[in-house]
Amino acid sequence: MMGVEHIRNLAILPGAEIVAIADPVATSIGWAAKALGDALGDRAAGVARFDSVEAFAAGADVDAIVIAAPNNTHRDVLERLLDMDAAILCEKPLATTIDDARWIVERATSHAKPFWTGMEYRFMPPAAAFIEQVKGGRVGRLQMLSIREHRFPFLPKVGDWNRFSANTGGTMVEKCCHFFDLMRLIVGAEAVRVYCSGAMDVNHVDERYDGQRPDIIDNSFTTVDFANGVRAMLDLSMFADGAENQEEMSATGDAARLDVLIPAGELVYSPRVGFLNPKQVERCHVAVDPAAKAAGSHEGATYYQHVAFAAAVRGEGPVQVTAEDGLRAVAIGTAAEISAREHRAVLMTELGL
Repeated sequence: MMGVEHIRNLAILPGAEIVAIADPVATSIGWAAKALGDALGDRAAGVARFDSVEAFAAGADVDAIVIAAPNNTHRDVLERLLDMDAAILCEKPLATTIDDARWIVERATSHAKPFWTGMEYRFMPPAAAFIEQVKGGRVGRLQMLSIREHRFPFLPKVGDWNRFSANTGGTMVEKCCHFFDLMRLIVGAEAVRVYCSGAMDVNHVDERYDGQRPDIIDNSFTTVDFANGVRAMLDLSMFADGAENQEEMSATGDAARLDVLIPAGELVYSPRVGFLNPKQVERCHVAVDPAAKAAGSHEGATYYQHVAFAAAVRGEGPVQVTAEDGLRAVAIGTAAEISAREHRAVLMTELGL
């Protein structure tokens, strides 16, 4: 599904050409071929198709590669692709374990071409405007950051791989790495302590796969303490698909609070006014390009991320989401998974960070 979203966005990206696709699952190649046909018409016939990573590595002539594969395959896929002379965008999470993420960071550091961890949420236009204003000091000195995602359950995936933590890294890695990445970006410091209360209470409880029951968290509260004294909180529910806004973020500083609502695209600025004085709330709307929004399910974020990635590939801009960023997000998610299971706060130093 995410591979198809990348295809749709690359098809409308100026100066980009899709020249090859690869997948070991015939059904997935079929979905990709349909997406190519819908996007490119007759030109889709010229796109090379490979049924393995090895065949792709040996036969594809590409400038850049996008990896959208099950989380637990990322290291194995990258072992075969990092020797290619091509830039790489690897979807989140970077890996399912800290050890594998560290290995990827090491290899990415010596890779001659740009390596980018796919973190679409940074690039949603309303989220990007929110981040810019907070980092620009609009709330004063940031002290509290709150993120809420109330959404639909995990979707069915090929081979039902996303029903088990062994494949995903756990919900706090698989899903919430996005938000831990946003926390680090907005706060501008590293996490020192994580406490998570979470469980699988509603979704997938009656599902069985080869007799095994899924073990993925579907709701949680996570608090993260950062080295600069800022504290952040994530409120996750994956059985709240009726909520008007899927994502909400609030940054509170010593001068004001700023909220962003997605997909409404609203920024709400609330300066301090003192006890019983009239509120001075300001609202504005952040627009998303209709074509970018229609090309995916992330409020245009996939398109805007590809614009930035393409600039890095061409040497016209920096890598905005590094392998190290991917590692740090995986590490906070891993700490949250441990915390939820063991009902205790986890110090990042326990994980070697």
